[in-house]
Amino acid sequence: MLNEALAPGALPPGMRVYAVGDVHGCADRLARLHALIAEDARARPLYGPSPRIALVHLGDYVDRGPDSAGVLELLLGPSPVPGAEVVNLIGNHEVMMLDAADPHAHPGAMEFWLENGGAATLASYGTSAEDPDPWAAVPEEHLAFLRRSPLRWSAGEYLFVHAGVRPDVPLDRQDPFDLVWIREPFLSFDGELAQVVVHGHSPAAAPAIRPHRIGIDTGACFGGDLTCLVLEEHWLGFLTA
Repeated sequence: MLNEALAPGALPPGMRVYAVGDVHGCADRLARLHALIAEDARARPLYGPSPRIALVHLGDYVDRGPDSAGVLELLLGPSPVPGAEVVNLIGNHEVMMLDAADPHAHPGAMEFWLENGGAATLASYGTSAEDPDPWAAVPEEHLAFLRRSPLRWSAGEYLFVHAGVRPDVPLDRQDPFDLVWIREPFLSFDGELAQVVVHGHSPAAAPAIRPHRIGIDTGACFGGDLTCLVLEEHWLGFLTA
């Protein structure tokens, strides 16, 4: 683990979480980060009656970067840490992609997705919006994977979502739209929440560590790092690729 520091929350003893920020089509970077995660897990084995490791991807697997198709193939493949629980959350870019693929979605869904990086995703499948049926090139397995991706996951004192939460709403009553789209008033909120929220969605040059949130979108598709937050008991650290 790199840059180990005291965390704003805690996990139960014997548990470790690796949380990966927004990948956005950077399949080669994700493969390298998975290798670092596997190396860290081997170097620091967990002991005890019921050791538990979870690998959480925070969404935004597609769009903008060069190989969204490759990212989804990696996520559909075996876990880099044998025996680990793997959680693949949905992000707003997956929501846009699914809306664009749905013939019954709102008018303009395809155009909205293309304006937000969808053209790069179609190109990774060898197709484009100009093709008569671009979705014929996208494996149904990939779309089904996105459809079953959950909005949220919790462990210990942490809540993992793609974008964040609305601070004045109880965590069990959050609007799904906010979980994948919100920025303000979440990012500037300085009060307390029932759980520490681990999120991506809002790129920054470095991880944001606050008493109520940890943001780990470090702009991989814009030339920044692809970041993995490592949580264990009262500590945190980072792996980057």
